[in-house]
Amino acid sequence: MQRNYDRRWSRKMLTPKSRKPRRVDTSRELRRVLLQLRDDRLVKAFAKGKSDISDELVFPSEAGTPIEMNNFSERVFKPMLARAGLRRIRFHDLRHTFGSLLIQAGASLAYIRDQLGHSSIQVTVDIYGHLIPGANMAFVDKLDGATSPQQSTTQPQQKAWLESDGFKEVLRNEWLGGRDSNPDTQIQSLQSYR
Repeated sequence: MQRNYDRRWSRKMLTPKSRKPRRVDTSRELRRVLLQLRDDRLVKAFAKGKSDISDELVFPSEAGTPIEMNNFSERVFKPMLARAGLRRIRFHDLRHTFGSLLIQAGASLAYIRDQLGHSSIQVTVDIYGHLIPGANMAFVDKLDGATSPQQSTTQPQQKAWLESDGFKEVLRNEWLGGRDSNPDTQIQSLQSYR
């Protein structure tokens, strides 16, 4: 995965800040769309007598160069937020949305660490650990099984949590504690569907 393009000095793509490449998984639908985009470009390239598009960018600017983030934000991202009726957020906040949606889907913190490229799992826990629904209660409930023959209350509590406003409780959490003032608007928008 390439991080960004250095326009000022080397005019080349740079690696992520960790200086380690990583694999970022894509959904089946995203893969389908990207393969269709590739196929469409191959057809156009063949029509022009070109047989290889491996040196082309997936999302180039109108000039065919890497997209400059400030231009993209001002010309595309902010107007798109306005048209959707959403408040202005940073493009980087989509990264936090990705991490929190993975937690909501039940992904492990180790998987989230790998997808986001965190240097350690502690970074992942510090940023996203508070979003794990009912994690602490599940540990306490496991003690019941170790000390008595009673059935653990984990399953009924989880069901009650899903039926209650527990989902809304998770949504009110703010990103990064006090370090980031942007609540997760993507997850908050899910509230309107309830």
